[in-house]
Amino acid sequence: METPFSFWLGFNLAVIALLLADLAFLGQKPKAPSFLQSLLTTLVWVALAAGFGCWIVHESGWKRGTEFFTGYVIEYSLSVDNLFLFVLIFTDFRVPPGQQRRLLFWGVIGALVMRGLLIMAGAALLRKFEWVFYLFGAYILFAGARMLAQKGETEAGKLRVVCIARRILPISDGECDGRFFTREGGRFKFTLLFLVLVVVEITDLIFALDSIPAVFGVTRDPFIVYTSNVCAVLGLRSLYFLLARAVRHLVWLRAGLGCILIFIGAKMIGEEIVPVSTEVSLCVIAAILAVSIIASLVKTAKREANAPIA
Repeated sequence: METPFSFWLGFNLAVIALLLADLAFLGQKPKAPSFLQSLLTTLVWVALAAGFGCWIVHESGWKRGTEFFTGYVIEYSLSVDNLFLFVLIFTDFRVPPGQQRRLLFWGVIGALVMRGLLIMAGAALLRKFEWVFYLFGAYILFAGARMLAQKGETEAGKLRVVCIARRILPISDGECDGRFFTREGGRFKFTLLFLVLVVVEITDLIFALDSIPAVFGVTRDPFIVYTSNVCAVLGLRSLYFLLARAVRHLVWLRAGLGCILIFIGAKMIGEEIVPVSTEVSLCVIAAILAVSIIASLVKTAKREANAPIA
């Protein structure tokens, strides 16, 4: 289904307006938001996404609306895996909570631009080369298996992107005072805060290489892929502050996300043999998420119950 240009224009204008409102009312506050504020902000972003999905159902029918909601759930759930690494990065680089808020805002801006370009490239490839769809499926299968096999955490300072950035960019080790650039000894240098922003942007790009092909496994409609991505990314900042303390307790979530990727990859590869409807896909993804979260909470509760009393 060809999407009218007015839909693209209206959606992007609404996103710009929301980002400006976010920057004006929330982005300038020096402190990290409270749990209640993060919860309310997260619910607002989810409500806006749900409202947009209902609008798609009204304008384009149930099938297209279901594709949006499925893509949104995939993107939003996989975005949670970003939080594991964001917590690690901010902790290792000792980024204060107030600066985390600013970094995540600019991280969202960069993510929207990069994901938009990736989606346009993916849609163009699929239109020209049908076999790329199965290549996406194989890659998603590999990404899911890799996520299932992944164990432990890497120190943020030892991430490859950090090592490369330190070699290429003149990085100052001094205090940054919330700035991305500084002058040191008469030379222009980037601050550690800028280095953290680079790490955040590239981390999101790496995750997007998994999540965007996964949404193409649900729909090949560029408008649905793009809008579901954008709606998920817009809520990522408030979700971070909501789950930052709890994310380490979701011990089975990464395994659940790996299973979701494997399911989508298998669906893409076997589409001609065993077609799976969007409604069934949405139910399977929701069930896997629910099981992984419940299993995590149960395991965490047992571990705390068995922990020795100090």
